[in-house]
Amino acid sequence: MLFRQLFEPVSCTYTYLLGCPTSGECALIDPVIETAERDLAVIRDLGLRLSCTIETHVHADHLTGALKLKHLAGSRIAYPAMDALPCADIGLREGEPLRIGQLALHPLFTPGHTDTHHCYMTDAGVHTLLFSGDTLLIDGCGRTDFQSGDPVALYRSIHDKLFVLPDETLVYPGHDYDGRFVSSIAQEKARNLRLGGGKSLEQFVAIMNGLDLPNPRKMAFAVPGNQLCGQCPPNVPDELRSPCEFGDQG
Repeated sequence: MLFRQLFEPVSCTYTYLLGCPTSGECALIDPVIETAERDLAVIRDLGLRLSCTIETHVHADHLTGALKLKHLAGSRIAYPAMDALPCADIGLREGEPLRIGQLALHPLFTPGHTDTHHCYMTDAGVHTLLFSGDTLLIDGCGRTDFQSGDPVALYRSIHDKLFVLPDETLVYPGHDYDGRFVSSIAQEKARNLRLGGGKSLEQFVAIMNGLDLPNPRKMAFAVPGNQLCGQCPPNVPDELRSPCEFGDQG
């Protein structure tokens, strides 16, 4: 498997490139509209072809690059089937692996950050890789105070779906704000500030309900835009609209 971890610094979003060297196909998990051309350049340098983009959930902090990449590269758009988005080409469901050449990506339904959130797993040979989106972050987790968030559901998703995975499973989060790249299930069970050390459901709910965080800066246009697979809605500020222009692939 060919693998790259790519970073968008404004929203601190990680995009993951998974490639099959046999077929030449690849996928991007959680692409960002501002870095679509960069991601395609990486794909070309690896001699791969982008077959699809994959979303963990409808994001509130950035616009997805899915629609732009479809325009530039002819890739298909995959979202959790529960979102029922007319713009999506592929609906992803737990128990139905997505094939990327000879690679198999396994969806895991993990509600809590949003009510349709999915994580994705793949076997890289030596390790299992978990792409945890905003469900499980390094020493943290996604917030639960908007988009049908639910701290009880998030706690159960993490404990029932993720913390039961082998300790050596590598955790690749959807974001990190402190320059960290990867964790493991063992590490998160032991030292996650919100969940680790055997914290109870009641302790977790109290932590999440006490965060008192401001809404993401781009939320007003990111959520409706991502429900259109990355189409920029009219309320995108002029100074942020340049990535919305879909030029021809060079």
